[in-house]
Amino acid sequence: MVEDAVRPTVAGEAKHPTMDRLEDQIGWYDRKSQTAQRRYKILKLAQVIIAGLIPLAAVFPIPEPQSKWVTAILGLLVLIIEAVQQLNQDQQNWLAYRSTCEALKHEKYLHLASAGPYADAESSEKRLALLADRIEGLISQEHAKWVSAQEQAMARSRRPGSQPAEGDRKPA
Repeated sequence: MVEDAVRPTVAGEAKHPTMDRLEDQIGWYDRKSQTAQRRYKILKLAQVIIAGLIPLAAVFPIPEPQSKWVTAILGLLVLIIEAVQQLNQDQQNWLAYRSTCEALKHEKYLHLASAGPYADAESSEKRLALLADRIEGLISQEHAKWVSAQEQAMARSRRPGSQPAEGDRKPA
């Protein structure tokens, strides 16, 4: 039974749709995690470097009108980078996507070893059905967390005293 699950597919032999879905999702979450991590680290490094240049701009002999502009532009760049980070939520997405990717890999290896929840399944079809149910559950959980994080980010971006969007207003 385990041999069937780990046996490589022969040319022309189709893999089970559940395994295709699992591999596709592991690849997607892995790529998205790497992209979010890379973007987060680049933006954070740029923000720290630019913020570090602000005090240096104050002590270097720059003619007076330009020194104010240099300091103001550097401060504005730090603010813009922070806004982009808050909007994209790259750090949170990086961690959430990596966590989901690793959970999917965990399910894959438990299934291949017929271990954990897959140990008691009587047939490979039942193990695949259980795998499908568990991976879809993981994906649904991650999606629900993502939606919640987006809603929280939107709520934080609203400032006190600002007018709610047209669709957010209560009927009179």
